[in-house]
Amino acid sequence: MRTRTYKETYSQLSSLFPYADTWAWYGVLMAIVLALPWLVPTYIFAYVTLVLIAVIGAVGLNIVTGTAGLISLGQAGFLAIGAYTTGILTTSYGWGLASAMLASGVASAAASLLVGIPSLRLKGLYLAITTLAFSIIVVHLINDADSLTGGSSGLPVRRPDLFGVVPMRSQMAMYFLSLAVAVLVILATLNLLRCRVGRAWAALHDYDIAATLMGINLVRYKLLAFAVSAFIVGLAGSLMALNIRYLNTDSFGLILSIEAIAMIIVGGLGSVRGAVLGAILITLLPDLSRWVLGQFGSFTGSLASGSAAEIKGIIYALVIMFFLRMEPEGLNHQWKRIKRFWSEWPYSH
Repeated sequence: MRTRTYKETYSQLSSLFPYADTWAWYGVLMAIVLALPWLVPTYIFAYVTLVLIAVIGAVGLNIVTGTAGLISLGQAGFLAIGAYTTGILTTSYGWGLASAMLASGVASAAASLLVGIPSLRLKGLYLAITTLAFSIIVVHLINDADSLTGGSSGLPVRRPDLFGVVPMRSQMAMYFLSLAVAVLVILATLNLLRCRVGRAWAALHDYDIAATLMGINLVRYKLLAFAVSAFIVGLAGSLMALNIRYLNTDSFGLILSIEAIAMIIVGGLGSVRGAVLGAILITLLPDLSRWVLGQFGSFTGSLASGSAAEIKGIIYALVIMFFLRMEPEGLNHQWKRIKRFWSEWPYSH
């Protein structure tokens, strides 16, 4: 049975994981996901690729909304900027894969300052509406720039080789690229939240007036939260473009922003693990719901298939209301309860 222990050194206090066996469990998990393409059919790890992209986007949104407490509904806009930046640079200008992805993150981060600077004095609902308006403006600008983005007709995306030597044409290559980016983003975010910047964001979330009195520059850290979050979301948008290989603004509607918010609410605000768990559940939920409705007969199955967007919106609304009412701390809290139960077994209460 695991017992609580005192931390005797600063390195123990600041370590990423409190227990040595945690590294072993994560090592087993990494071995499984690395071997997944050889263990399951192609459509399974292609679906897992979508989950990994959703995880990256949810981790990015969790920084600005879950940790810093700045409500953002502009996820679809930042995803669109990242996706179209990659599509334009790789297809129209022949950029390499790595440079196009980095440029997508930088473009989304720069765009976040355009919405972040005017919103410095806004909070709550007013900030949420501002970011939502930004997302709508981005979609309209993409539709109007026909010569650059393809407008409403869409934009095909070329998938260049990684560093000019690693072929990226197969679904397996796309899976490993998404996995690598997801792991790097999660590790970078975990370390960022443990440092001075992460503690400043937490103080900003709890009480911004007290944070100011403690010497925290609100303007700097608010803009930094927007920029870092948008950079990560831009990477997710870049991977999204490379994965689907054809972009259309219909993919970046309001439902996408609601889906992102649902991920971090369901997973648990302010938790990287919660963002991962929420992204997994919300990504799987539409297909799982269609399968469940299909079990009740052909009528409900055809209804779910014919009204997919409407059914998806209803499901997200119900899931958000359920978790806000029954488990406001999200799946991360349940994960902690289950882990505590088994670590203290057989003396668990």
